[in-house]
Amino acid sequence: MAESVVSPEGPNGAPEGEATRRDFIHIAAGAAAVGAGVMAAWPLINSMNPAADTLALSTVEFDTSKVAEGQQIVITWQGKPVFIRNRTAAELQRVSAEANVGSPPEPDSARTKPGHEATLVVLGNCTHLGCIPTFGTGEFGGWFCPCHGSHYDASGRIRKGPAPLNLIVPDYEYTAGSTIRIG
Repeated sequence: MAESVVSPEGPNGAPEGEATRRDFIHIAAGAAAVGAGVMAAWPLINSMNPAADTLALSTVEFDTSKVAEGQQIVITWQGKPVFIRNRTAAELQRVSAEANVGSPPEPDSARTKPGHEATLVVLGNCTHLGCIPTFGTGEFGGWFCPCHGSHYDASGRIRKGPAPLNLIVPDYEYTAGSTIRIG
């Protein structure tokens, strides 16, 4: 009788459990395919990043000491008007006396930065349909939107009319003294 011997070699002639040249080729081809996929996908993913001109508009700096008391300056940030107003003592007294008005109700102190209560920074778009309100023509000593009749007080809070919200206070910070950075 012939004895059969069980060989420890696999079908490719290599010992069982060890990698062969064919295994290496499969792994290398898979790695190359993944690399090619990443290289093909990168331009598509990178195209979703903001353009350089958009990034340049993302922040703007302004020296608020250029705004005289009782004066308003309009600057542009991200294509939108921003009202920077240096309010008078009478305006501050009037808006602080009317603490929680507007929609949503909020005090004047929530709309300014500590130590800079006289300076108000708001986006210059009516919250109803985006028109640009004019200052000094409203019933409450603030802005009036001539498009549909919204009235804002000197703190930018809605007091009368169809606008659903107060004028928006953008994210801003004081960087040095009286210089603010919006965005």
